Amino acid sequence: MESAHAHRKDEHLAIAESQYRQRLANDAFQAMRLVHHGLPELAITDVSLKTHVLDTEWQHPFYIEAMTGGSNKTTAINQQLAEIAQATNLAMAVGSESIVLKDPTSQKSFTIVRKSNPHGFIMANLGASHSVENAQRVVDLINANALEIHINSAQEIVMPEGDRDFHWLKNIEAIVNHLSVPVIVKEVGFGISKKTIQQLQNIGVKHINVGGRGGTNFATIEDRRNHAIDYAFLADWGQTTLESLIETQIANSQKIEVLATGGINSPLDILKAQVMGAKAVGIAGHFLHTLLTEKQAGLHQEILNWQYQLQQLFALVGAKDQHALTTVDYILSPTLLNYYQQRQTQNFK
Repeated sequence: MESAHAHRKDEHLAIAESQYRQRLANDAFQAMRLVHHGLPELAITDVSLKTHVLDTEWQHPFYIEAMTGGSNKTTAINQQLAEIAQATNLAMAVGSESIVLKDPTSQKSFTIVRKSNPHGFIMANLGASHSVENAQRVVDLINANALEIHINSAQEIVMPEGDRDFHWLKNIEAIVNHLSVPVIVKEVGFGISKKTIQQLQNIGVKHINVGGRGGTNFATIEDRRNHAIDYAFLADWGQTTLESLIETQIANSQKIEVLATGGINSPLDILKAQVMGAKAVGIAGHFLHTLLTEKQAGLHQEILNWQYQLQQLFALVGAKDQHALTTVDYILSPTLLNYYQQRQTQNFK
């Protein structure tokens, strides 16, 4: 019989999929429009999608973001995702590996990823409360190329069995300074702020994932699991992905490499996030939905389509590579522009 922790992983998966349709109706990326210019003077074959991220050159600026692991069901999903990542030359992150530190029988659900994709770029995943030793263990388990340290205080307070102590900076600093691979500090769907970026930069963090609101909502997921007390009022807590990317601009840190995830549902969303400064963009919920509904072949083909469509979109906006995206014109909705202006003028962080 599987552990309670493994059962929780399966619960997360089921609730995340049930959220998908509702999220599509509230697409936060509609708050940004790219301005069309009819003479881009560029051929699609002139476009390079390469991006240099985490000390490595990726052929494509998007990747399969952390989803799951820890149970028999999620073992099969991780194997399929890893095989797709290998076939499409995408990087991939696994879900939180904290379960393997308590339940060694769950290791296969993560080691299957490296076994299925022996030469790919794989990111390990662990919570910010863990030690350097635990961080190195989960990296070594899958021979990971990088580690995502997730910060998820809003999720933890709703989770019945969640952490209640959020003194995480010292742990993060130790991991960043002593781990054998690059470390990304990643929010899990509540967005990031200028203050958080500055705190992370001060302890030596070089890579962040803004993890904005608009994708899978872990406060809502944990609220559905928590039958003792209602946290529905936290359903819209945090900054959207676009708001979080605005925060990175306001922070004006040239030493931080920015990745983005949260509500990415199309190649156009990827392009918008890149125009706002993201070096690479992660997709979790949408790819999970496609895998569950269209099977492995369907997700494989969708990713191939996205790779080609993103190349077309670069040409459409006249950008031959990622560096040229800084010249792309865009319009923000009144609400998002108001957010930008208020955050620029506020004295507090």
